[in-house]
Amino acid sequence: MKHVLITGCAGMIGSNLARHLLDNTDWYIVGVDDLSGGFKENLPLEYDNFQFHVSQAGEDIVHRLFNIFDFEVVYHCAAYAAEGLSPFIRKFNYTNNVVETAAIVNHCIENNSKLIFFSSIAVYGHGNPPFRETHVPKPIDPYGIAKYACEMDIRAAWKQHKLNHIIVRPFNVYGERQNIWDKYRNVFGIWMYNKLHDLPITIYGDGSQRRNFTYVGDILPVLGQFGDNSYGEGIYNLGTAVGECSIAEAAQIFSEVVGACAIEFLPERHEVHTAWPDVTKCQHLIKDHTSLREGLSCMWAWAQQQPKRERKSFGEYEITKGMYNVWKD
Repeated sequence: MKHVLITGCAGMIGSNLARHLLDNTDWYIVGVDDLSGGFKENLPLEYDNFQFHVSQAGEDIVHRLFNIFDFEVVYHCAAYAAEGLSPFIRKFNYTNNVVETAAIVNHCIENNSKLIFFSSIAVYGHGNPPFRETHVPKPIDPYGIAKYACEMDIRAAWKQHKLNHIIVRPFNVYGERQNIWDKYRNVFGIWMYNKLHDLPITIYGDGSQRRNFTYVGDILPVLGQFGDNSYGEGIYNLGTAVGECSIAEAAQIFSEVVGACAIEFLPERHEVHTAWPDVTKCQHLIKDHTSLREGLSCMWAWAQQQPKRERKSFGEYEITKGMYNVWKD
């Protein structure tokens, strides 16, 4: 039986991935998560071949788990992916993303585990879409810089230690089990929280920014195949050929799905204006191409069934100079 570790297993991608693997393989899945952004309710605790531990990726418990299970595959999903917030929490950002990933890389080298690392579209920064895997990354914020640093470290580990790995760069993945209580990240999660609380949905700038949105269910089979040893080293843009639109267009589709929404336009912020991928490299692996309307309908049906949770602020910002007014309170 193959033993697989999923970090960030209580988050959206991690929890949905765990369920997909449990339903479609005979693998034994071990999940770890510090529950800072994920929830126990997301976990597939009803499965006999799944166990969960509360832990960060770099803690001693993960070291012990590697000794117990001798993991063949590690899906490293854990990260605090608040791209826009990262300039105000630099130390936390680099510790949470770079240092924690380094610990996982060490374990994978020592145990000959295959590492599947979840990077981000943030590594591309400004550029000329569609972004291709061969483009030289030029990240513009600490989160993107952290993810690119992790990529470079993993590639160095491959060259020196022959670390078997795949790097995936997801493009704005959304869907069920997303954290809709985090006000710093995931536009559809923020909008759904606002709709559920009779608040206007918010758009930074004029809404002309363009993104490619990817429904989580479409990428799970691809991730499952990456866990197979037949797929070796490589970098993959992870997304579908549908879902590319402006933020204003996304807001219109969102309103048609959930009901009419008031829109509050906020001052523009530091971000890439246009980001959508060339997904040629992984398209033959993706069977479903869920439209944005259909994916939002599924997510909204799920969101309406969720408990009322407190919306948490990050806490102590490291700097407040240039902080957006919407976050200052």
